Amino acid sequence: MMELLFAAGIGVGYIFASLRILREYERGVVFFLGRYQRTKGPGLIFLPLGFATQKRVSLRIMALDIPPQDVITRDNVSVKVNAVLYMRVTEPARAVIDIEDYLYATSQLAQTTLRAVLGEVELDEVLSDRDKINGILKTIIDKRSDPWGIEVSAVEVKDVDLPEGMKRAMARQAEAERERRGKVIAAQGELQASAALAEAASVLAKEPSALQLRYLQTITEIAAENNSTTIFPIPIELIKPFLGGSAGPSVSSVGGPEALPAPNPLLSGLPQLTRETRPAEPTEPKD
Repeated sequence: MMELLFAAGIGVGYIFASLRILREYERGVVFFLGRYQRTKGPGLIFLPLGFATQKRVSLRIMALDIPPQDVITRDNVSVKVNAVLYMRVTEPARAVIDIEDYLYATSQLAQTTLRAVLGEVELDEVLSDRDKINGILKTIIDKRSDPWGIEVSAVEVKDVDLPEGMKRAMARQAEAERERRGKVIAAQGELQASAALAEAASVLAKEPSALQLRYLQTITEIAAENNSTTIFPIPIELIKPFLGGSAGPSVSSVGGPEALPAPNPLLSGLPQLTRETRPAEPTEPKD
């Protein structure tokens, strides 16, 4: 009787020792006597103690950090780039049997792919078109890791570390670009202002009285600023009767300086070019 109870106790203990509990997000890859049997879980599973083993695999999405990589872009700029990889195991048996360590292998694959892809693009594309680069990285890594039973959901480039010289060059480029935009905007403003002035001039030319009203308005604006000097424009037609009977006003009649006579070269003290004359030689008297 005691032997039966002892054997029953050993059997119950063996059964309890062979039980395993897998969570909802876990699967167990079972090997019976070293051969793959099947994938079990979740819940309570039975593994014969001493005959079967299992390898737990998580089906949750994992974030795999890609360490900073020294990359030389296509335009020969050296940068450091790091990224993050989001992946999950879709086939636990292949992730355990086909590859030794799927996390390490996926990390190495992501690093080499990151260096290869960024080496084929220019720096401006790395900084401005990250969505395109992320899509290329995801496609390549997902295709290479698919035989391992791994699905890559996303790859994101996190940070791009530029050299200090490149940062200063980019700052100068951005400053020059903003100055160019400012000059273009100022030139466009001048163009619009000149068009408006030309239109205003054509309107004032049709109505001479409007020009006189504009004169008065300008004088009013000047007087409002408490200036000590006021400039009042006088039309030339008002002073024509006082200019005399000459055909046209000369420079001196309007108060300008009179025309000066041509300078005398003898009084100017300048060197003169003269023709040298020699005295006539005395002639001998003829017999």
